[in-house]
Amino acid sequence: MKPTDITNPEYFHKVVDCQYACPAHTNVPEYIRLILHENYTQAYMINWVSNVFPGILGRVCDRPCEPACRRVRVENEPVAICRLKRVASDNRDEVQPLLFRAPKKKNGKRVALIGAGPASLTVARDLAALGYELDLFDDQPVAGGFIRSQIPSFRLPEEVLNTELNYILDMGGITTHFNTYVSDIRDIMDKGYDAIFVGTGAPRGRDLPGLPGRKEGDKKIHVGIEWLAAVVFQHVEKVGKRVLVLGGGNTAMDCCRTARRLGGEDVKVIVRSPMAEMKASEWEIEDAVKEDIPIIDNHVPLEFVVENGTLIGMRFQKVKPEYDQSGKRSLVPTGEDPVMLECDEVLLAIGQQNAFPFIDESSGIEFNDWGLPVLDPVTLQSSIPNIFFGGDSAFGPGNIIIAVAHGHNAAISIDLLCQSKDTHDRPEPKVTLAGQKLGFHDWIYDSQITEDERQIVPTVEKAKTLRDRLVEVELGFPVYTGKTEAKRCLNCDVQTVFDYGLCIECDACVDVCPTSCINFIENDEEEALREKLIVPARNLDEDLYVSEILPTGRVMVKDENVCLHCGMCAERCPTAAWDMIKYSYKSPIAGDS
Repeated sequence: MKPTDITNPEYFHKVVDCQYACPAHTNVPEYIRLILHENYTQAYMINWVSNVFPGILGRVCDRPCEPACRRVRVENEPVAICRLKRVASDNRDEVQPLLFRAPKKKNGKRVALIGAGPASLTVARDLAALGYELDLFDDQPVAGGFIRSQIPSFRLPEEVLNTELNYILDMGGITTHFNTYVSDIRDIMDKGYDAIFVGTGAPRGRDLPGLPGRKEGDKKIHVGIEWLAAVVFQHVEKVGKRVLVLGGGNTAMDCCRTARRLGGEDVKVIVRSPMAEMKASEWEIEDAVKEDIPIIDNHVPLEFVVENGTLIGMRFQKVKPEYDQSGKRSLVPTGEDPVMLECDEVLLAIGQQNAFPFIDESSGIEFNDWGLPVLDPVTLQSSIPNIFFGGDSAFGPGNIIIAVAHGHNAAISIDLLCQSKDTHDRPEPKVTLAGQKLGFHDWIYDSQITEDERQIVPTVEKAKTLRDRLVEVELGFPVYTGKTEAKRCLNCDVQTVFDYGLCIECDACVDVCPTSCINFIENDEEEALREKLIVPARNLDEDLYVSEILPTGRVMVKDENVCLHCGMCAERCPTAAWDMIKYSYKSPIAGDS
C-alpha cells in the first residue's frame, strides 16, 4: 500500500466517524468536550452554525451520527450524541447577540423561497447574512414545514420550535408570505428573482385507494401526515377508542402515540414486514411499545370492513418473509385464514411521495420517471439554472438534518450564481490541526476512557403524558448526567499522528495499545495486509493508516477502525514519533472563500 496522505483534509474527517456521518458535518467531539466543561453556550453555537436547529435536532434528529460512533466498537451503546445536543440547548445562555444578522446594506440580489421548512430556512439564514433580500412563501400560517405539522408536541414543544425558527425569521432581510399558496411557479419566475429555491417537502401521504371498502369507510380512514397536521392545527381533537395504524416508519409511531393521547384506548400498529425490518428508528419503536401500543407484523391489508356505512374493522392476510440468494425479500402468504381486527378509525402511514402541483411542463423544469426534479447532485440546480431544490423535494423523503445539509449546499450555489461564478467551484472546508501537548506525557484533552454505560434520559410519568398531547415526554439529561454521558466520548477528533522519521521501531506502542491496532509489518497489497495484522482489519469502510518505509523495511500500519484515540502510544513512545493532534473540520457555508 502507498503511504497515507494525512494532508488530505478528508482523511482525518472520515476518522471522526460521528462528524463524517452527520450530513451537516457538525463538530460533535468538540461540542461534547465543551459540555463536559459546562460551556453550553459555545457548544450550542458550534451546533447552530452547522446544523441550524440544535434545540429541535436535540429532540427529534434521526441520529445518523450515533450508529457511526466509535464507542459502539468497544461496547453496545453509542454516545447519546443527540441528547447531548439538547443539553447544550437547554443550558445555554442568551445567544441572540452571537447569531448571524442581516447587514443593513443589501447586495441587490433577490431570492424566492417556496416552502418554509428546514431546507428553505437554512438557505434563508445563510443568504440573509450576506445581504440578500429573501421572500419566503408558505401556505401555512407559520413557518416550520413538516417539523411543525408532522412532529407531535410531546416530542417537540412548540416553544422550542418557535424559538429556533424565529432566530432566522428575525435576523432581517427575510419577508414572509404566510397563508400564501403558490399555485404556479411561473408566477414566481415572472417576478424577476435572481434565484428560486423550492423546499416544499414530500407533502403527499400514500393511500390505499384500490383496497375494498376504502371509499365507503372514507370518513374514518385518514392519511397519517394529513391527520397529524390536523391535530397540530387543532382541526382534530379526538379519535375513536379502537385505532389501527398502518405502516412501520416514524410517521406511524407518531400517529399511534398521538392517537393514544386523543382518546385511543386500543391502538395497534400493523406492519406488512417483519418487525426487525421496520423503517422507524429503534428508539421511536421503543417509545411506542412503552406506551402499551402493540406492533403486529407480517400482516398485509386485504380490505376495510364497512357495515351499514360504518367502518368496523380491517381484514388482513398473514404472510411470512422469504429471501432469495441476493437477499431480496418476498412476502409469502402463510395459508392461514384472514385476520379480522376491529377498529373505529384507521390511520394510513405507509409512506410519503413528492407532489408538485404548482409545476407543469410549460415551466421548463424537467422531472425524472419517479416524479422528482432532474438535479445536479453537487449544486442542486434544476434544468433551469437559477431554480434549485432541496430537502425532501429534491430526492424524496429524508429527514431534518439532510434538509439542512441541502440548504447549506443550495445557498452556496445561489451565492456563486448571483456572483456570476461557476457553481461547481465550491469553497473548501476549513481545517485546522492543533497539537495537544501540555507536557511530554500530558495532554490538553482528557484521554481517560470512562467505563460508564450510556445514561438513561428521565421521562415524565406515562399516565400524565397520555392525558395531554402537549406534555413533552423526555425531560432531557440533568447537568450531572449530561457530563457523565459526555465523558463517554472517545475524542475521535484528536488524531494519533505518526512521524516515521523519529521512530526507532522499539514496538513500545504495539505493547501498550489496548486494542492491538498498531502493527509494524512488511507492506503488501491492501487485501493481504488487512489479514496479516495482529487483529485482522475486516471493516473495509475504515481506512488503514500506513507510514513511509522504515529503516528495517517494514511499515507502520494502524487500523483506524478500532483505535480509541487514548494517546497511550504517544505517552509510551520514547522518541515522540507518535503525537496527538486535534483535527477540526468545518463545512463551508455561503460566503466562505
